[in-house]
Amino acid sequence: MGIGPGEPGHLTIEAEAALRGAEVIVGYQTYLDLIDRWLEGKEVIGSGMTEEVDRCRQAIRLGLEGRRVAIVSSGDPGVYGMAGLILELAEGTGLRPRIIPGVTAATAAAARLGAPLMNDFAVISLSDLLTPWMVIERRLKACAEADLVTALYNPKSRRRARQIAAAREIFLGSRVAETPVGIVRNALRPGEEVVLTNLAGSDY
Repeated sequence: MGIGPGEPGHLTIEAEAALRGAEVIVGYQTYLDLIDRWLEGKEVIGSGMTEEVDRCRQAIRLGLEGRRVAIVSSGDPGVYGMAGLILELAEGTGLRPRIIPGVTAATAAAARLGAPLMNDFAVISLSDLLTPWMVIERRLKACAEADLVTALYNPKSRRRARQIAAAREIFLGSRVAETPVGIVRNALRPGEEVVLTNLAGSDY
C-alpha cells in the first residue's frame, strides 16, 4: 500500500482504513516513522534500505499464517515501490495481495511547482541498482529529444552523485539552457524544499 508523501493529509481514506485494520505493518523504517500514529497496538516489522525482498517474504509468510498484513511504500506502491515485488513473490502461494494506490512523488512535486504535468510527461529513475546506466541514458536522450516534461526519481545519493549531472548534460544536448527545472525535496512533508531554476543554473 502507498502512504503518499508522508503527511497524514495526503494519505488516502482506503490506505488509512488498511492501516487501521492491519494486525501487522511491515516497511522500511523511515516510512514507518512517517505513519507512527497508526502503529499503536500493531506488530511492526521495520528494516533498512535494500532489504525489500526480506520484507516482502516476511509479509507473505505472515499472510499465509492468516494475519492481516499491510506492507507499506512511500508514494504509490506501483511507482518504484513494493507492489511488483510482492506480486512476484506471492505468485503460486494462493495469496491475493490488494494494491492500494497513493500520491506519488511526481504529482506531489508538481503540486508545489504549479502544473508542469498538464500534458504528456515521462518518469525516469536515475538509480542504476536494477537498471543499467546505459539503458537509463538512452531513455533520458529519448525524453530530451521528444521535448517531454520529465520527472526524475532517485536523482542522487551518497554513493551515486554523477547521474544527475549526466542527465543535465543529456538534456542540454537537446534543450535550450533556459528550459525550466524544478527541484523538490521532501514534497508535501516536513523539511520540504522547492527550487525553481533552469538547465543552465541547475547545479546539483
